[in-house]
Amino acid sequence: MTAAAPAQRLPEPADAATEAASQAAAPAAVPAKIPLLAGMGPRQAAPYFLAGILIALAQGLGQGFITANLSQIAGDLGITTTSASWLLAAYMIPRSALPLILIKVRTQYGLRRFAEISILAFVAVAFAALWMKDFRSALVVQILSGAAAAPLSTLAFLYMLEPLSGPAKVKIGLPAVLGLILIGPNLARVVSPSLLGDGGLEGIHLAELGLALMCLAVVFTLKLQPQPREKVIQAGDFLSFGLIATGFSGITIAAVLGPIYWWNLPWIGTLLALSIAALAVAVILELRRDTPLIDFRWLASPAMLHLTMTLLLFRILLTEQSSGPPRFLQLLGQGGAQMEGLFGLVCVATLAGAVVTIVFIKPSREAALHAAALVLIATAAFMDARATSDWRADQFLFSQSMMSVAAMLFMPPAMMMGLMAAMRKGPTYLLSFIIVYIATQSLGSVVGSGLFTTFVNLRQAFHLQILAEQLTATDPQTQAVLAQLTRAFAAQSPDLAFDRLQAGAQLLQQASIQAWVLAYADAFRVIGLLALITLAALGLHLFRDFLWMRIDRRLFARAADASATPSPSSAKVAS
Repeated sequence: MTAAAPAQRLPEPADAATEAASQAAAPAAVPAKIPLLAGMGPRQAAPYFLAGILIALAQGLGQGFITANLSQIAGDLGITTTSASWLLAAYMIPRSALPLILIKVRTQYGLRRFAEISILAFVAVAFAALWMKDFRSALVVQILSGAAAAPLSTLAFLYMLEPLSGPAKVKIGLPAVLGLILIGPNLARVVSPSLLGDGGLEGIHLAELGLALMCLAVVFTLKLQPQPREKVIQAGDFLSFGLIATGFSGITIAAVLGPIYWWNLPWIGTLLALSIAALAVAVILELRRDTPLIDFRWLASPAMLHLTMTLLLFRILLTEQSSGPPRFLQLLGQGGAQMEGLFGLVCVATLAGAVVTIVFIKPSREAALHAAALVLIATAAFMDARATSDWRADQFLFSQSMMSVAAMLFMPPAMMMGLMAAMRKGPTYLLSFIIVYIATQSLGSVVGSGLFTTFVNLRQAFHLQILAEQLTATDPQTQAVLAQLTRAFAAQSPDLAFDRLQAGAQLLQQASIQAWVLAYADAFRVIGLLALITLAALGLHLFRDFLWMRIDRRLFARAADASATPSPSSAKVAS
């Protein structure tokens, strides 16, 4: 693509790199020096880059404000933290399902209408959040917020990639936008303590509204290059989408609330069964359609199954960062203000990982980048497995920075692999890959967090039982600790019996905290072991490919030698 050629417009966030992915599929066609811009000068391109940054951060902060302030939301609404978890599930349901149909909506009704309606909906929901006063209204607002935020990642991709040339879309644009999207939830933990102040959640809501209005001004001011419309929506798409959305929604609710209400409740099992049944019916219907919404036959091929499992496994491994240290530190009494430095460094490390990925990403280097990511994940997890009750946020700085870099080394190359595989088959397969990516990342993060939390709960109960058995009245060490605690309480109260009861309760509380610490250490250790097992599997996969390549070369050489050697009959004819 020459510098004067116009920037290409593509159907979806992942599609925004499609042109570059198709060129990456044929490395010989890619120039040695990749041109950065296509059809724009630096002054024209800068507003689009800034718009992409703004929209990406607005989308990530919206989700991060919920997870970072769940207890404050519960207090503001007068509900328990367990009930407030429904708000997180309500937000994640449309985020996991709605993008499936938005791809075709944008293609059929046009980019401009899609962008304007999406951002207007985002602003309207931000206004509505100001009047969120009870649990029911909060639940409705969170469902609408998730639906309004679903198209924002698309817009962030489109604005960031608009000025870039085809090869630069994958080389530079893809890691940059993914890094910005990943920064959002962690940045929310950095700014939340300052926004909360003494005014409760009003500062959070006003910040979201301000970001939404800024995004509104950007979208209506900067025009994206139009794309020809095409009628792609069919009646059967709505039935398939409804079934898939039902399945994704049920899995999301179960994964968020299962560890809280516990998995053996009948309604959770029923919900999971209905979700799996809905997905099974959707697969059957799609296999019978001439023009399916998702090509499950292609997704069932060995290469796509391998990519899907890679995406899902990495997503589960990376939940250690979101589900591990934040909850561990909250357990030890650390608030948001004490964790600002940690998550600030995590944001910086994510940007550094994006820069490293931009430097090294290449179609032939996916395996090397993934291997480096696995090494970083395993090292970080085993470092965290040494955690004790004396740890604070400072002890997690290095390990969580490594985890952030690992996330960036994994996601852009994995997305590039899927785009290239889809483009080799044809543009119609792009939607199938995007759905795989959404399912593995959105659902994978929720399911990974649910599995992580469930494992921690089980191990905490195990360790607490062991510690309780050791805390016997006849144990000299237990007696010494009780006596020490009783003397400490005696300085405040003359009632010796009451002081002993307080000392016993304090000892049990310390045992419970120690059981949680041991449980989190076990979970970190399991993540490290899974990363090492995955690294070994990756090595075996590469070794198998190497052997097949050697065998193919030898067979080709023998066939060439046989064709070059004349047969006896041909020699006689020649004579």
